[in-house]
Amino acid sequence: MSDRNVPIIPLEVLFGNPEKNSPLLSPDGKLLAFLAPEECVMNIWLQDVRGEGARSVTHDRGRGIHQYWWAYDNKHLLYPQDVNGDENWRLHALDIETGIDRDLTPFEGAQAHLAAASHRFPGEVLVAINNRDPHLFDIHRLNLASGELTLEVENTEGMINWVADRSMRVRAGQAPTQDGGTELRVRDTAGDDWRTMITWGPEDEGGPCGWTEDGRCLYIADNRGSNTLEMRLLDALTGEMKTLASNPELDTVVPVIRESDGKLQAAGFCKHKLEWMVLDPDIAEDFELLAQAQPGQFRIIIRDLEDRQWIVLYDRDVVPPAFFLYDRPSKKLDFLFVTRPALEGYTLAEMRPLEIKSRDGLTLHCYLTLPPKAEEKGLPVVLNVHGGPWFRDRWGYDPEAQWLANRGYACLQVNFRGSTGFGRKFLTASYREWGGKMHDDLIDAVNWVIEQGIADPKRVAIYGGSYGGYAALVGAAFTPDVFKCAVDIVGPSNLHTFLSSIPPYWEPVRKLMDVRVGRLKGDEEFLASRSPLFKADQIRCPMLIAQGANDPRVKQAESEQIVSTLREKGKPVEYMLFEDEGHGFVRPENRLKFYAAAERFLAEYL
Repeated sequence: MSDRNVPIIPLEVLFGNPEKNSPLLSPDGKLLAFLAPEECVMNIWLQDVRGEGARSVTHDRGRGIHQYWWAYDNKHLLYPQDVNGDENWRLHALDIETGIDRDLTPFEGAQAHLAAASHRFPGEVLVAINNRDPHLFDIHRLNLASGELTLEVENTEGMINWVADRSMRVRAGQAPTQDGGTELRVRDTAGDDWRTMITWGPEDEGGPCGWTEDGRCLYIADNRGSNTLEMRLLDALTGEMKTLASNPELDTVVPVIRESDGKLQAAGFCKHKLEWMVLDPDIAEDFELLAQAQPGQFRIIIRDLEDRQWIVLYDRDVVPPAFFLYDRPSKKLDFLFVTRPALEGYTLAEMRPLEIKSRDGLTLHCYLTLPPKAEEKGLPVVLNVHGGPWFRDRWGYDPEAQWLANRGYACLQVNFRGSTGFGRKFLTASYREWGGKMHDDLIDAVNWVIEQGIADPKRVAIYGGSYGGYAALVGAAFTPDVFKCAVDIVGPSNLHTFLSSIPPYWEPVRKLMDVRVGRLKGDEEFLASRSPLFKADQIRCPMLIAQGANDPRVKQAESEQIVSTLREKGKPVEYMLFEDEGHGFVRPENRLKFYAAAERFLAEYL
């Protein structure tokens, strides 16, 4: 379907493993780690910072390693690993000198998360584990050499978020309140009682970001008294607060805090592209140089402890992401690698930012990616709905947008109400609007591209994962005249069963879900009215539904109950179940199998 002058990009190039990804400097700046395939599975590799002697240091043969961190001892690499997508993460430590790889949290059915690390205590980290109570995470101090775990804080406060100070003492936490809000609690020492400093209501947002070097003040994101999240400084002794960075239209989303001394140096805002507000003159020249050095938007990934070397990521729409090593003393920027060099020989499509008005007057920040060299008229369109829903689409390289455009479809992405980064009013406009006004926003954007003549109204598909999968089911069931076909990946079909089966560690935010989605007890009819399962008889378009068998967030039953109902009613539905996946498809062979099926499905019906 793509223009004959635009070569087809193989699925392996778009959705197979990247050649390299996620580079991280060791704290002393001498070594560079990165992720790359070993026997087709993503593993951690290690080399000299200037590129000599690259070798794999982990040897996973399952779903691969996709996140990792350096310990401050420059000796251990830490990474989480689950089993086939069950999200029961265990923390592993690899000794780069001996090659010994240890599971440091071998607790069956529990999750472990890295909670804090400090260069002052290079041989230790703090780990949050829910092995005592699956609903709550306690903080443990972990000795990396011995593997010994010592209980640091038992979670008697119901905390959902912990923040240690610069001396690795847990002195702040965030706990849910009965009305669906949260409160910030602090203490002066490990032996003191907790005291409440801030209370956020259910229509507020906020949370702690880190302590200052002296342990007196906290950086917090806070939108009380404002429409947008601002970066503020809270004096934990006096309660005095001042705003450090703000934008009247956009939330402060990316604080840049220097690890060596805990100083907030910059804050990022993102309307379409990431933009920086520099707060510390010490890095002003660096940020100005980096902004001009390469096209696109940039982000600092990591810095060594002496703050002499930075790894910088550059991202834009028509090339794969690229990483550079920036040497501050010499102001020199050296190229490291692009994630997918095989893409560089292909024509990629421009992602166009749009601002579309919803029927009730909200501004929807959207992106339209059109097939290269195609006439911008009467095109088949795939509405690609993001998950979350408290997430957002951004401008930049997007493999699904490029895949669709390369195959001849216009890809429409909509930051519908509730998408993050656009302030309080935009967020609260989504409360209790799953399948309601959140869906109206999607339809309004589709109508806009039809009115512009870009879209063929008879060839529109809806596609998405997680909340986006739910939106695809809603689109097919609630607005059956709009969509020619629909693709649902791990999407809830019945809000009541979805909310009834959330994992135990989500229970502390149950009240927030009550406010934002609906109550299990008291809103039964309302939840049913917003559940595609109960309007399956209205579905007329063909559907492709894909599910991971081990998904702890959206259980397998969410897909299978609507597949069963559709088949009973004689509706056209194709179902793909991946036995070794969870909430999304990580193994490259599964990704490629799914995208090949989705490509065939879209081609057949669009």
